[in-house]
Amino acid sequence: MKLKKLPFPRHSLTKFFRPAAESVSTSLSDSSVRCYRYTVRSFLFYLGAHYPEVHSLDQLRRDPHLLGWLALLRSHNPPLVAHTRARSVIHLRRMLEELAWTQQIPALAHLLVPDDVPRGEHCLPRPLTPEQDQLIQQELLRRNDFTSNALLLLRHTGMRMGECIDLSVDCLRAVGPDQWAIHVPLGKLKTERWVPVDSLVCQLVDRLRSMRSPDAPSTGRLLLPRSRGQFMLVRKLRNALRDVAAAAGISSRIVPHQMRHTYATEMLRAGVTLAAVMKLLGHKNPHMTLHYLEITQCDLQREYRLARPHPRHLVPSPPTPLAASPVSLDPTGILHSLQSAQHVLEMFRLSSRRIQPTSPRPPRQPPSRSSPRSANSTRQKNRQRLAG
Repeated sequence: MKLKKLPFPRHSLTKFFRPAAESVSTSLSDSSVRCYRYTVRSFLFYLGAHYPEVHSLDQLRRDPHLLGWLALLRSHNPPLVAHTRARSVIHLRRMLEELAWTQQIPALAHLLVPDDVPRGEHCLPRPLTPEQDQLIQQELLRRNDFTSNALLLLRHTGMRMGECIDLSVDCLRAVGPDQWAIHVPLGKLKTERWVPVDSLVCQLVDRLRSMRSPDAPSTGRLLLPRSRGQFMLVRKLRNALRDVAAAAGISSRIVPHQMRHTYATEMLRAGVTLAAVMKLLGHKNPHMTLHYLEITQCDLQREYRLARPHPRHLVPSPPTPLAASPVSLDPTGILHSLQSAQHVLEMFRLSSRRIQPTSPRPPRQPPSRSSPRSANSTRQKNRQRLAG
């Protein structure tokens, strides 16, 4: 039985972990709050099943309590992906740090260390191949229904699925003569943006407006109405893309997010700067956009390999055109040139002889003071001269 289906455990530590989860997830989304609660449930269920004698925060130890819970995550059936395990570890570590501050138990902040977070595999984005992209777009245009136009809108704007289904009816704005942009609402990273679009996207938005039924549910002025909720609309679009790919003869698994990857790769191949692509995709930092640059690097390697059958050192150099008539050499002119060069060299030799480095002067010695005895003898001699 999966832990997420169990009710919240009646554990003595629940009164500490529940406020900590609410405190750290105050400004987070609903999905993040659910993840924090799931992490608390899984950890408390583990403690109650394996260490029922633990009733206070002071009794928690890294070994065996935390290390045993980490082993439980690794041995989960079915196996959890590295991203899910890393998210659970980060959430529990954040709550332990919160409890260490609120309950004045500093040792809680050191029960989990950064090395406990699993390192996920670095997966490159998966854009559609040009052949797949062409086949899918042709099939979507042929169907020309509600879901097909929504998927085409995803493909030609690079939006996320959640951003697309939150578009308003008046999302299209004129920003200049024959220039349009689509307003993308707050999405995954809590950023809104304006994405420049062409006439094709304007036609797609007009079609989607015309396909909205007059008695659409009052869920706000959404371009894509949700008759059965957001989750069912996302599932409907996923299933529609799967059917379109099968009808186009594509056997590999295609998901809507690949439309976003295809859009980004297309922009980079067309020469759009990395900073502009970052703004188009709604990324907060360029590191997120650099993943798509690796895809274009693969394209560069492919082009380079295609050019290798004719390397530069094997290509014959173009012949040098010869003059139509032989150039006549004037001995008198050559002699004058040599004499001018000789004169310049002689002047340089004479000037370098005049400029000789001067030797540094020895430091001036300060006058030595005479001793008091010699000074007295000098005064006596002067007195004798005056007396005589």
